[in-house]
Amino acid sequence: MRRAKHAPTVQVTIRANRSHALAQRVGRVGQVTDDALTPDQIQQIRDRVAGLMPQVRADLEQLVRIPSVSASSFDQSQVARSAEAVADLLRREGLDVEIVVEGGRPAVIGHIDGPEGAPTVTLYAHHDVQPPGDETDWDSAPFEPEERGGRLYGRGAADDKAGVMAHVAALRAHSGNLPVGVTVFVEGEEEFGSASLPQILEKHGHRLSADAIVIADSGNWAIGEPALTTTLRGGVRAVVRVQTLDHSVHSGMYGGAAPDAVTALNRLLASLHDDDGSVAVKGLDEGTAADLDYDEARFREESGLLDGVDLIGTGSILTRLWNKPSITTIGMDVTSVDKASNTLAARAAAKVSMRLAPTQDPGAAFELLKQHLLDHAPWGAKVTVELEEHGSGFAADADGPIYDEARASFADAWGTAPVDMGVGGSIPFISDFVARFPDASIIVTGVEDPDTRAHGANESLHLGEFEKVCVAEAVFLARLGALRTAH
Repeated sequence: MRRAKHAPTVQVTIRANRSHALAQRVGRVGQVTDDALTPDQIQQIRDRVAGLMPQVRADLEQLVRIPSVSASSFDQSQVARSAEAVADLLRREGLDVEIVVEGGRPAVIGHIDGPEGAPTVTLYAHHDVQPPGDETDWDSAPFEPEERGGRLYGRGAADDKAGVMAHVAALRAHSGNLPVGVTVFVEGEEEFGSASLPQILEKHGHRLSADAIVIADSGNWAIGEPALTTTLRGGVRAVVRVQTLDHSVHSGMYGGAAPDAVTALNRLLASLHDDDGSVAVKGLDEGTAADLDYDEARFREESGLLDGVDLIGTGSILTRLWNKPSITTIGMDVTSVDKASNTLAARAAAKVSMRLAPTQDPGAAFELLKQHLLDHAPWGAKVTVELEEHGSGFAADADGPIYDEARASFADAWGTAPVDMGVGGSIPFISDFVARFPDASIIVTGVEDPDTRAHGANESLHLGEFEKVCVAEAVFLARLGALRTAH
């Protein structure tokens, strides 16, 4: 999971009356008792999933051992190997499976019919992973899964091979008696920009059409507290180039009169924030996050913010993280410290990542960013701004019977009603799904928790929570099947 593309522009907040109504439906052990699934049926699914977990974990560990990094500088035969492994898992569950390549990394599409007239569900995950980074930062080898303290460590153990295995576990829980039709779509380049996804949807989209699309690429609010992700920020990535001289010159001979590009670039980047750290680019959308309990102490612990370092921005912390723009300098082309000389640099460049409110049009946001940078060029420096990547946010209208059953399934698995939460990151491909399948209920969930450290060193999966994710998805399929017979 990572970045930002196109989505509905409806701001979503938690609806207190709906959450209260769901809470009333949840019994002492989280069982919903006023619908087509009985407590005994739900318990049977729990028991089946519990019995399946040892093999599910073993299969997950085998997937983690495949270094399926989709970045072009890594061995792409491993991504192909990972696709084959996923395809084999799905074939074993009786799905008709095809590996598809439409100009990018291999994706896997599998399908199995349900009972006549039953709803259809598409289950999404991705089998590619982020690069491991500096392996000395890991406490165990990134592609050799290891359990410590109830967590399974390894690159992709959570993001997103556990998402793949949650789908497999749900299929296994209903083996031979699937209550709905199921399509599984496992992408192979989500961590590399999903460049070929539009082509896949254009050519194979008719195979992915469904009443509900479950995106297993997000997370939960906390250990023991499930969530549906109803908003995601969009994003813009741009490269800013600054030139002040025709060529680099001696800093003693010309310093003090001629500006160097590095200093000019630093001043330009500093203009992107006000003194309190708020984004200074004018005209960007802002919203307000749901009123969930999230204090500064929790943020400091989860983010690793050093003692004495202040938070930036204004508004509630969740509003800053989910519903307001942020700007980060994620890379710079300047002379490194160990190669520095007494020289005024003629040129310098930076890569800027801007996260956007879920309602923000990314094209308009880029134009505002570009104009700001051009208007704030120091000392007449020559500035160019190039768009590298952009993507819309996501704001779900999370109502209706399918969302009701999703929430009830989470309550069945965790024993507590889920919250609707936002995520400060971006999953741009969701906008492609929204555009291609406008009538589907798109449910964004996942296996991560605040300690997962996806994309970072020591990425991990909480094994107890993982089992609950598998239970919730298996119950969700049963609930959708029950909708057919109950109405």
